[in-house]
Amino acid sequence: MFKKGMRILLAAAAVAPILVSSAWAAGQMTIIVNDPSNPYWLTEGNVAKATAEKLGYTASVSAHKGDTNTESNMIDTAITNKSVAIILDPANADGSIGAVKKAVAAGIPVILVNAEINQEGLAKAQLVSNNAQGAAIGAQQWVEAVGDKGKYAELLGAPSDNNAATRSNGYETVLTQYPDLQKVAKEVANWDRTQGHNKMQSMLQANPDIIGVISGNDEMALGAIAALKEAGKLANIKVGGFDGSPDAVAAIKAGELQYTVLQPVAVFSEEAVKQADNVIKTGSTGAKSEKQLFDCLLITKDNIDKYTGPFVLSQ
Repeated sequence: MFKKGMRILLAAAAVAPILVSSAWAAGQMTIIVNDPSNPYWLTEGNVAKATAEKLGYTASVSAHKGDTNTESNMIDTAITNKSVAIILDPANADGSIGAVKKAVAAGIPVILVNAEINQEGLAKAQLVSNNAQGAAIGAQQWVEAVGDKGKYAELLGAPSDNNAATRSNGYETVLTQYPDLQKVAKEVANWDRTQGHNKMQSMLQANPDIIGVISGNDEMALGAIAALKEAGKLANIKVGGFDGSPDAVAAIKAGELQYTVLQPVAVFSEEAVKQADNVIKTGSTGAKSEKQLFDCLLITKDNIDKYTGPFVLSQ
């Protein structure tokens, strides 16, 4: 009996390291975001990493900051590290295609989040906010805040990101229905608060009689608000945002920002990792299509108490 018991214990000891190793060996998941100094992309990376680790993967987050060469080098590192999947917020709709092709050629599934590339059939999935829908509800709320008559300005995101054009076009579709609203200025501020501030200053100098500013994201809107406060004009010029960032919510509470359109980045970042996990285990994301749109939500002073965390609005 003693010998038999010893054999069982020895067998268990021999198996134990394999079980531990197997649990750890779900593999490395590489997450590449744009720029975590922006709370939107910070949340994107944090949620994806936490979800990957919850599913048993090791996970790393890096940032290309909109540079396709940096992005390409990060893909090379992911390949070298034998990543089992890559979650990528692409730097450029056209310029990131080569990086995705490289990963796919190495046998690594790629799931895109937040922004698209201009080629289908490479990434296993492209999960993005429904920017056209979000722009429409944002523009409608902007008219409600500003009115249907007067001159206004627009701040646009990075031209390399399809989201910038989609939002601007969505604004245009709604606002052109009001013939007495006149867009007298528009500037690219590349999703950046400092650039939003500086571009707002120059637009205000050239057009001191504007009544509103509509922005492609919250960071640019917050920069515009800072410039308007400096000029003593914020009381007469209404600003609208897009993203749903904590700073934007604080600005709504302070009466400085009229609204923001929340992108459900926390939702689709988690979903992207889950779909990557499905691909690794079954070969399929489980979704019906490669491109998947997630509807945006409007945040105003009326529902701001339902904002329960970064980029999360309880329904």
